[in-house]
Parts: sequence; C-alpha cells; structure tokens
Amino acid sequence: MLEGKRNPGVKVLIAGSILQLFLGVIYVWSVFVQPVQGTFGWSDKDVKFTVNIMLCCFVLGILTAGKLQSKIKASYIVLAGGMMMSAGMFATSLLSSAAPFWSIWITYGIIGGFGVGLAYNTIISSAQKWFPKKRGLALGISVFTFGFSSVIFAPLVDQMIKASTIGLVPTLQILSVAFLVVTTALFSFIKLPENIPGAANFGVQKQYTTGQILKKVDFYLIFFSMMFLTAAFFIINPSLRLLAPMHGLELSFGVTLVMIAGLSNSAGRLAIPLLGEKIGRRGAVLTILLITAFGTASLALINGPLFVIVIALIAFCYGGSSGIFPLVTADHFGLKNVGANYGAVMVGFMSSVLLFPYIIGQLNTGIDAVSADNAIKYIALAAVAAIGAILTAILIIRARRGDK
Repeated sequence: MLEGKRNPGVKVLIAGSILQLFLGVIYVWSVFVQPVQGTFGWSDKDVKFTVNIMLCCFVLGILTAGKLQSKIKASYIVLAGGMMMSAGMFATSLLSSAAPFWSIWITYGIIGGFGVGLAYNTIISSAQKWFPKKRGLALGISVFTFGFSSVIFAPLVDQMIKASTIGLVPTLQILSVAFLVVTTALFSFIKLPENIPGAANFGVQKQYTTGQILKKVDFYLIFFSMMFLTAAFFIINPSLRLLAPMHGLELSFGVTLVMIAGLSNSAGRLAIPLLGEKIGRRGAVLTILLITAFGTASLALINGPLFVIVIALIAFCYGGSSGIFPLVTADHFGLKNVGANYGAVMVGFMSSVLLFPYIIGQLNTGIDAVSADNAIKYIALAAVAAIGAILTAILIIRARRGDK
C-alpha cells in the first residue's frame, strides 16, 4: 500500500505516527482546566485562554520548523520539539498558587505549544516526502494518530488526576517523563529523503519558496479557506458539554459528546485525504466546507440525536482539514518546500483562533435568550464556512483554467 516494504520511509512513518500520538496529548487541555483552577485558584477565563496561546504557538512552531528543515536534520528538530513539550509540561507542574496566572501561558502554552509545532510539521513533511505517490494515505495516518491522541489520553489523564494516589501535579510530571522517553527513543528515525522519490514528475514543475507563494493569488485562496473552515469547530467544541442540555440531551451526555467529536475529528484526518485521492484534493476541501456550512446552520433548528450527528460531521470536517491542506499546499507550490509553505498557510489557522472567538462572541440578540444567541452564532459560522466554500470554488476554477 505504501510503495513497497523496502521503502525506508515506512520506518519513518511508523516512528512519526507514534510520536504524533504522544504530541497530540497537548490537546487534552480541557481535562486540565478544572483541576488547574482548583489547585492554583486562577479564574476560569484565564485558565481556558491557555489553549488559545498554545494553538498560536503551535502555528509559530510549524512556521519555524518549515524554515529549519532545509538547514538542520529533521531528527534534531523533532528532538527539540519533543523536549520543549516535555519541559513545558514539567514546568507547569512546578507552578504554585503564588505564581501569576499568565505563568501557565508560558509553560504549557508557549513552550509546550511551540515544541509540538516544531515536531508536528517535521513529521508530516517527512510523511509526504517519503511517499509522494501515496501522500494522502501517508499523511492521513500521521495526522490521524495526532488527533486520536485525545481519545486515548483524555480519559486516562482524567482518571490519573482524580486518583487519590496521583492528582494533578504528579500527572503532569508522569506525562512529561513519558514524552521525554518516547521522544529520545524515536527521534532518530525521523529524516527527510535526500532526493524526493518521483519529485521530477510530481505536481507543479516549479518548487516555490515561501517568499514566492506570498505573491500568488492561490496562496490567499487556500489561506482564507482554511481560516474560514476551522472557525466553527473552534467556537463550538469548547462548549459542547454545555450545549448538550440546550439541545435536548442530558447534561451527563456532554462528556460522551466530547468523545464522539474527538473520534470524528480523528476519522476525518484519515478519511478526507483518502477522499482527495478519489475526487481531487480541492474538491475534498470544497466538500468539507459545504458540509460545515450546512451543518452549522442546521444546529439552530435541531435537537437530540440529530444534533449529535451534525456535531460529529463538523468535527469530522475539521479533522479533515489537518490532512487535506498540507496536500493542497504541495499540489500548488511543490513538495520541496512544503514544510515552510504549509507553515505560511497555517497562519490562517492561527488567525481563526485569534479572531473568530472574539467576533462571534460579540453577536447577541440583545435579549435574555441563550437559544436565540446561539442561533445567531450558528448562522454566522455557517456564513463564514460558505465564504470559504466560495473561495475554494474559485481555486478550483483557476486550476482548471491553468491560472497561476
């Protein structure tokens, strides 16, 4: 399936996927929120904002890794990223209630998030470059394990924190040591091929640099398509536990809903790149944008099981974005500099994290009606995704016309 067992990239992909499984643990922040509040006495708002800092630094790590891949061995970048993640987690365990609330933004958000970005981009770049003819499958496997991490570790971390013999601080320290052990055991397997197999016949003839793609219309169409696609999940996902009872479900079902979203997110990371192999990668992007637009709009009207299904679809499409956009980036601008170029595209992801929670948060009906406020926000998020679909349709038209 992956171009032969003798391809040395198979070992790279296996090691990278295991590393991704552990790197994805940084996304289980929702499990830490209440324990951190109770332990350190910081406000709910300040603690939750840690994830925004982490996601932004994750993108900055991706940008940096893309630039470093042409100068430093891929294995060293992964080692640095894994060690930063481990150090950030351990430093978080050393904080106390006397520390300012923003200290956790530095330890978990900046150090941990940046480290994960370094390793993540290097691993997914290696997956594409070792398997240029099966990029969808190789990349899908890599990002799938990253997303599946929360499905495995969220309940495990939750039980560790709640256990009377462990608790929050030891849990952070145990995870830190575990990440360090896995990183040091596997980092040396991650490397980029000196000569990309089949590169001469791959995609575009010219291999664009990041400076060059910033002058291309297609870059901005891809950039804003990603930005508008991810907005819905960023707004809805953190509130799933509270939204469940507002849509005819038991409050206790909120935890199950979070797990369903996590599973769907993981499935999308593997399935959408494979769909792109069948219908074209730009077509796959258009598909998930349309599903997100119609699905988010429908949330204003549906309850019960239908609500669960639509949430799963939105999470599926969000997960799919992680697997399809690196491929689209390489299709348009070449495989040689995909790490750096995808980092530039991921600034759209960061912009979505920073802008849409604030913008959508300002949309209120002016009356004391939570359901009405939610309906307005759902419609607004659907409109955002619809704009992304229009931009992708333009991208498809330009590709068919041969525009550059």
